[in-house]
Amino acid sequence: MQVLLTGSSGWLGRFLAPLLRKAGHDVTGLDVASGADTDIVGSVADRALIDRVFAERGIEAVIHGAALHKPDIIRYPAQRFVDVNVTGTLNLLEAAVAAGHDRFVMTSTTSLMIDQRIRDEAGDAAIWLDESAGPLAPRNIYGVTKLAAEGLCRIHHLTHGIGCIILRTGRFFPEDDDTHQLLSGPNMKANELLHRRLTVEDAARAHLMALEQAPALGCETFILSAPTPFSRDEVRGLKQDASAVIARHFPDAASLYARQGWHLPRSIGRVYDASRAERIMGFRCETDFGSVLAALREGTDMPFAHDANYVSPQVQSLAD
Repeated sequence: MQVLLTGSSGWLGRFLAPLLRKAGHDVTGLDVASGADTDIVGSVADRALIDRVFAERGIEAVIHGAALHKPDIIRYPAQRFVDVNVTGTLNLLEAAVAAGHDRFVMTSTTSLMIDQRIRDEAGDAAIWLDESAGPLAPRNIYGVTKLAAEGLCRIHHLTHGIGCIILRTGRFFPEDDDTHQLLSGPNMKANELLHRRLTVEDAARAHLMALEQAPALGCETFILSAPTPFSRDEVRGLKQDASAVIARHFPDAASLYARQGWHLPRSIGRVYDASRAERIMGFRCETDFGSVLAALREGTDMPFAHDANYVSPQVQSLAD
């Protein structure tokens, strides 16, 4: 198929574009920043550009990964988030319907599920988050606009029948966390694979699978995160003494971490349950916390990317 990939210069795009080509698709990359997999530099908010790309490239399907993200809040006004995340999604959906498409995949975020109560993690038990969690009350303009974009996907499916798969991804960014500095970046990423992170490679694989299955699935929303080893009946223990719960599942985790100079989490306040994607779409992340421990045992590289100096192409273009 002729696939339009938005956000093609971003972290996900640079892994997803080659995967799509390997699967036999012709990829047109669209991004506001130039990149190796970007054919057209421009914004999804530009409807005339979108219509021209569809016409000239014969686009048959869309994977919509372009967005302004949470770190962009300090760089752009709220209106820009609406323009890109909401109007941009609407532009693509309307163009896809007009072209007679049967599939549309949108990268969303688990961030829109985190209201202030969940963010504060003040309760005595971890919060178990799956696709049924709600009511949703995003705490910033990023989450608000991504939730609106999800709604646009749903109404276009209901009105026009286009298959829309919404992928609420957990964390997969390569850089250090911009709010937590107590642990090293690799230590934090390893810990997060227990309950809120996946690798960019797994995120790319999920998008490819969603593209293939969208017409049959209709309109579905899936959380994407590494499979958690925990169960719902462990949420109190996770909040009060996560290390003890982890030890039940991974008896040698503490000793392996100690050799690395790392620390296991003392408390876990939320757990993303990605099991629905496995049940409905047949997708399961290949990399999980067990993969980290295997690497520590064998002395091999970590199974996830970490780059403390990573700067997104969009941010870099602002600095140039």
